[in-house]
Amino acid sequence: MFGFLGLNGAGKTTTIRILLDLVRPTGGRAAIFGANCQTHGLAVRAQLGYLPGEPGFYGDMTGEATLDLLAGLARSPVDPRWRRSLLDRLELAAADLKRPVRQYSTGMKRKLGIVQACQSDAPLLVLDEPTEGLDPLMQDAFYALVAELRARGRTVFMSSHVLPEVERICDRIGLVRGGELVLVSTVQDLRSLAGRRVRASFAEPVASPPAWPDGCDVIALSPTLWDLRVRGPLGPIVARLAALPVADLDVQMPHLEEILKTFYADSPAP
Repeated sequence: MFGFLGLNGAGKTTTIRILLDLVRPTGGRAAIFGANCQTHGLAVRAQLGYLPGEPGFYGDMTGEATLDLLAGLARSPVDPRWRRSLLDRLELAAADLKRPVRQYSTGMKRKLGIVQACQSDAPLLVLDEPTEGLDPLMQDAFYALVAELRARGRTVFMSSHVLPEVERICDRIGLVRGGELVLVSTVQDLRSLAGRRVRASFAEPVASPPAWPDGCDVIALSPTLWDLRVRGPLGPIVARLAALPVADLDVQMPHLEEILKTFYADSPAP
């Protein structure tokens, strides 16, 4: 699970369109599974499912006809049981599929788009803002689907500007800013670099230590409260606290939003 992050206008969709050979780069090259996306575009696209940010379905076609048409463009046959499973978990009923797509709400079009991207069970899924327009229940259904796809050995490349969902489901992230990839990291490594926030309150006033353990920075300090940022193992600071009258101890893992704020703060306006 790779989360491709960036503010609106940062270049996420343009990058995806280059990978799909929908637009050509002015320089450089792009490859998927070792195959050049421009010179071997058909072979590349045969190995992936794609959900665009704004699906351009034919409004006069039914949902079922749309899925059948796109399934026919895939090089591998679509398993009807797998497609039925996708429809059930995203709550697209048979009656919905008989209606023309122009009658669909934004959320229904998004669900249809997710089904068409996943129905061929391709080894790679490229999803551009997949939860846009989905209600909270359908977002949870999507997250469960992603977990199943990962268990099936599939790779998901997902663009998003919603950091909480990326933090919830992604293993690695890349951050694009102003058309440049400025960060690639695992979520766990990012959290480790940022450190954990440790807040210790005391039942009675205590003296601060003459020196803090390595990797320990003070955020705020008083005789009854230590508010610290700890990078690395917690053992040394816990050993210090063990001899003190600790009333409460709170350890918080940093959120992606906090960690990436410095990258976003300097981002140029789109």
